[in-house]
Amino acid sequence: MFSFALKNIFFYKSRSITTFILTFVSTLFFIVYVAMMDGSHNSMLKNALKVYTGAIEIYKTGYRDIGGNEYFIENVDEIESKLSQIDGIKHFTSRYETYGILSTDRYSSAAMVTGINPLKEENMSQLKATLIEGEFLSETSKNCLYAGADLIKKIHLKVGDEVSFIGSASDNSFAADLFTLCGVFRTGSFEFDSSASFVSRSYFDELMYAQNKASYITIDVDDLEDVDSVRLSIKKQLSSELEVLTWKTLMKSMVEMMQVDSIFGYISMSLFFVVIFFVIMIFGFINVSSRVKEFGILRCIGLSRANVRALLLYEIFILSSLAIVLATPIGAAIAYYFSIHPIVIEGMSETYKEYGIVSDSVPLDFNIFTISWNVALIYSLNFLSVIYPISYINAFKPIEATRHV
Repeated sequence: MFSFALKNIFFYKSRSITTFILTFVSTLFFIVYVAMMDGSHNSMLKNALKVYTGAIEIYKTGYRDIGGNEYFIENVDEIESKLSQIDGIKHFTSRYETYGILSTDRYSSAAMVTGINPLKEENMSQLKATLIEGEFLSETSKNCLYAGADLIKKIHLKVGDEVSFIGSASDNSFAADLFTLCGVFRTGSFEFDSSASFVSRSYFDELMYAQNKASYITIDVDDLEDVDSVRLSIKKQLSSELEVLTWKTLMKSMVEMMQVDSIFGYISMSLFFVVIFFVIMIFGFINVSSRVKEFGILRCIGLSRANVRALLLYEIFILSSLAIVLATPIGAAIAYYFSIHPIVIEGMSETYKEYGIVSDSVPLDFNIFTISWNVALIYSLNFLSVIYPISYINAFKPIEATRHV
C-alpha cells in the first residue's frame, strides 16, 4: 500500500502540492506564532518581576490583609540564614516598607518609603537600572532619598533638595527626619513612580527602630518554572506564622491578563486551523470523489475497505511527514534564533507600562515540548481531514463504484 500511495501522490500532483504547501505553512506558522506568544508572556513577566516584585515573597500572616507594625517579620537574620541553604534560590533581600508624608516648604504628598539593602537590590530588581538623574543608594548614603520621577514632580523636588519625612516607627512612636534627594528613577509604571521612594536600610533601620525586622523578604529564583517547588522548600524551613507567596498570587492581574491573551491567541489560531483543515479535507474529498471508479476497480480485483483506508492514510501520512519534516527545523531555528536575539517592538513598554514593563524586546520561547505538541496537532488535523473522504469512498459497493461517473 505504501508504494501504491507514493505513486498516487506523484500522479495527482496538484492535490499533493496543495496539501504539502498548506501543511508546511501551517506548521511553520504555528511553531513561530506560539513561540512568539509564549516568549512575549515570559518577557513581560520577567521584566515586571525585575522592576520590584520578587518571584517569591515571605510575609508574616496578616500583613497583606491587615498591615501594621504588629505584622512585621522578626528575626530576619535567622530566616535569611535558612534561605541561603535552599537550592533554587538565586538572590534574596529584606525590605522595610512604611508610609508617611514627604513635604517641602509648599508641597507635600503621601509616599511609600522603603528601607533597602542597595547592594542586594542591584541583583534583585531594576531600581538602579531605571535611574534617570542623580545616583543610586549605597550603604553609606545615610539620609539620601531615591524617589520616583512622578513623586518628586508632585512635590517639586530637584536632586540635592531637602524634603522632610513624617511617619510612624516600628514601635508606633513618632518618626521624623530630613532627607536629601540623591537620585530619581522611572520604571514606566505611573502608580509606582508616583508613590515609591527608598532609603538605605543601614540608616533607615536606626530611624524606624527596625533592626532585624522587615515588612517582607523578596526572593529571586534560578528558574521561574521551579517557583512552586522552591516555595514548598521554603515553607518547610519556616514557622507557620509566615506565609510564602509566589508571583502567581502577587501579580494576579498580570497572570489573568496573560491567560486572557493566550485564550484569544489560541482562538485566532483555531480559526486559522479550521480553515486549513477544511481546505485540506475539501481537496482530499474532491480528489477521492474523482477516483471513485478507480477505487471500484481496485475493490473488484481484491482490495478490501481496509486496504482503501490504508492507501488514503498512507497518502496523507507521506505528504504530512514531508511537509512537517521540512517545516519543523525551520520553525525551531527561527524560534531559537529570536530567543537569543529578541525582536524589538518600539513602544511596547509604553503600552504595557502599567504592568511595569521596561523593555521593548520580545524574545521568542524555544521549547522542545511546545514544538512537539505543535507538530502533533498538525499531524492530527491532517489525519482527521481524510476521515470523511474515506467514509465516502467506502460507502460505495465495488460494482456500483465502477459505474460511477
